[in-house]
Amino acid sequence: MLDNSILNVALPTIGRDLHATTSSLQWIGGAYSVLFGGAMLLFGAIADRFGRRRVMLTGLVLLAAASLATALVSTTGELIAVRAVMGVAAAMTTPGSMALAFRLFSTDDLRVRALTVISTAGLVGLAVGPTAGGLVLTVAPWQVLLLANVPIAVLALVGIRLGVAADTGAGVGAGVGGDLHTDPIDVAGAVLGTATIVAALLTPTLFVADGTRSWVPWVATALTVLAATAFVLRERTAAHPLLDLALIARPLVASGLAYKAAAGLAVAGLSYLVTLQLQFAWGWSPTAAALGMLPQVAVLLAGGRFVGPFVARVGLERAAWLSATAVVAGLAVFALAGSHGYPVVVAALVLVAAGMRVVGVVAGNNVLRGLPADRTSVGAALVDTSSELATGIGIAATGTILAALFTGSLTAPTWSTTQVGQFQQALEIAGLTLTLAAAALVALGVHRSRRGADKTSTTPSEEKSVQS
Repeated sequence: MLDNSILNVALPTIGRDLHATTSSLQWIGGAYSVLFGGAMLLFGAIADRFGRRRVMLTGLVLLAAASLATALVSTTGELIAVRAVMGVAAAMTTPGSMALAFRLFSTDDLRVRALTVISTAGLVGLAVGPTAGGLVLTVAPWQVLLLANVPIAVLALVGIRLGVAADTGAGVGAGVGGDLHTDPIDVAGAVLGTATIVAALLTPTLFVADGTRSWVPWVATALTVLAATAFVLRERTAAHPLLDLALIARPLVASGLAYKAAAGLAVAGLSYLVTLQLQFAWGWSPTAAALGMLPQVAVLLAGGRFVGPFVARVGLERAAWLSATAVVAGLAVFALAGSHGYPVVVAALVLVAAGMRVVGVVAGNNVLRGLPADRTSVGAALVDTSSELATGIGIAATGTILAALFTGSLTAPTWSTTQVGQFQQALEIAGLTLTLAAAALVALGVHRSRRGADKTSTTPSEEKSVQS
């Protein structure tokens, strides 16, 4: 969360320093999300077999090494490659956190508390990233922002080695969700799934760069459809599928993933759009743009104490769709009226932050509640994958629309009146497109949740756990 948010505020600076095109600027953030989302299910499956702690430690070493490599970057392509490696490292570390909460704690109240701590840590990273990034850019080069991952990775590495025991062997420790199993890994499914994700996010960029008359984007489209079809067929027929489609169809799981995806789409879109508007359209410095994000910081940090009482009052299911709807509403406010001044931007940031504070806990908790106890790593990977894929799609869609409608270079020191109009039109169209997509996901979540309402209604003991 810190890595993505701290990079957003630096994108204009990076673009000018590396002379990046609009498409390459998009992929500096998109490469991370694509590899993160595409590899998470694979590493979740690996962690369930070889140990969650072991996979997390390996990922942290890779993260530190890739972050150090940032100091040697001199071209946009090199930076995109480094970001891709960091995405793989994140895919190895992130799902394990949520899975460990279910392995280390066996009661609902302790698990909810642990998930709240994890969510809070991520939201703090999301909150402080833009402000910290903007302030650092006033005194240091942008490479310092990514080098900050090194001490964080080292701290996590030491903490996990000293504070978390190794996973138990297959068949040992059953009932806590921490035992390992020996089912073979669906390597073919992992390759097809990753190929589908990468192709789906790359194809819109090819249409903009090469045009509809070129054969390249059409071939990419065909490959995307073929990979997606092959992936679904593989998962339906494999003896040990990477992604059991029947699990995703469960009401709690489907609704939770839909809410997380809607929130990820809206948050990624708003962060990207606000950063571009404040610095490119309004001419704010990185420091001013960072300070402009402070309302979001305040809500994310101060809202934690209200999550438990709110969820206990309205219930887990209602809290999930209400919070997801608030996130989507914030994006809609910016898309429809963001160009009318900073107060509108503040309203959008506050709505999104308030919704994120709740949906981060309840949607993920619902997914894990709806899965078997021996699928915690894959379940956690599903939660993070849905959010991260939505983030990648949000950035890709926004960048593609902007590249299609804006003529010239975004990083040019001055814009013509025509370019200013093109930029605002692109932001509005991109914002509305993401709003409609996120709203459809929330509607899907509500529908699936209601279908399973009789089986998944919150009990008094669960509400007491959430209150705790």
